[in-house]
Amino acid sequence: MSDVISLIDRLSRDRSLTVEEYEILISGFDPGAASYAASLASSVRSDYYGDEVFMRGLVEISNYCRNDCLYCGIRRSNRECVRYRLTPSEIVSCASTGYGLGFRTFVLQGGEDPYYTDDVMCHIISSIKSMYPDCAVTLSLGERSHESYSALFSAGADRYLLRHETASASHYAKLHPSAMNFENRMRCLQDLRDIGYQVGCGFMVGSPYQTPYDLAMDLKFIETFRPDMCGIGPFIPHKDTPFGSEPSGSCGLTCYLLSLIRMIYPPVLLPATTALGTIDPMGREKGLKAGANVVMPNLSPVGVRDKYTLYDNKICTGEEAAECVACLSSRIKNTGYRLVTDRGDIRKEKINGKV
Repeated sequence: MSDVISLIDRLSRDRSLTVEEYEILISGFDPGAASYAASLASSVRSDYYGDEVFMRGLVEISNYCRNDCLYCGIRRSNRECVRYRLTPSEIVSCASTGYGLGFRTFVLQGGEDPYYTDDVMCHIISSIKSMYPDCAVTLSLGERSHESYSALFSAGADRYLLRHETASASHYAKLHPSAMNFENRMRCLQDLRDIGYQVGCGFMVGSPYQTPYDLAMDLKFIETFRPDMCGIGPFIPHKDTPFGSEPSGSCGLTCYLLSLIRMIYPPVLLPATTALGTIDPMGREKGLKAGANVVMPNLSPVGVRDKYTLYDNKICTGEEAAECVACLSSRIKNTGYRLVTDRGDIRKEKINGKV
């Protein structure tokens, strides 16, 4: 335990450890280490964001996907999945609803659906930006070409979320079909950075075959890539996938890793994810207390929410957007933080002075 605490102290000071040292931190995870890391991470988070929690309006635009990832409920070969896709006007309408509720960032997320060509997406993005120029548009639409990313950026997209899922090439191969490859995922992330997006990555915690060393590689990748956003959540199985009988990941370990990531790169925007709230009724609150500072209420039409099932038992599928916001605002207030109306861009300077 003393070795783990010593490493946490050094990480808080130096923002860097070796892969082997990160592995020691992960292997040494226990409630005491997690509590200590959370206290340091909360202090670091306060330096940059005070008590503010940013909300993103999530619009799940389609559950069609060309890929066949072994863990995902909307994988191409899942014939039990009831498919849907929103029209451009429906997507813009969701943003309009969100704007009225105080959202200033809209996250358009979906499977890799060929329907959403560059022309279609550019029309959607430019429509939202022309109506609400004070808002940010975030995309989470998977792997695309450099040219496609450039076109969407030129149309007004501000941010792009692309979870790398794991920073280990060998582990990546165990989670994905052979048609997908680790090198292309990393190429996409670098393309996004080069084009000028605010870039988000992220990984699953407790996915099948994952080892402490794999997670240590994830932390080292966060340290070197320094993403603007990092979304992590516990692996939750979906019954209609090859991993349907695998055990779920841990809320506790996920929160511990949130704390470590906050110390590795203090300005990073860290969501307390829906997956955390699904695996533990207080999961999002625990994530915020561990160093997270973003939540993502759902703006998708209620009629499609239970169809966007990346994993089983997803929460909040029946609530209207206004209900989601009111509920989250109250719960966040009870943690000592406050939900704010803001674009919520990354802050690379401390509140009380430059880094």
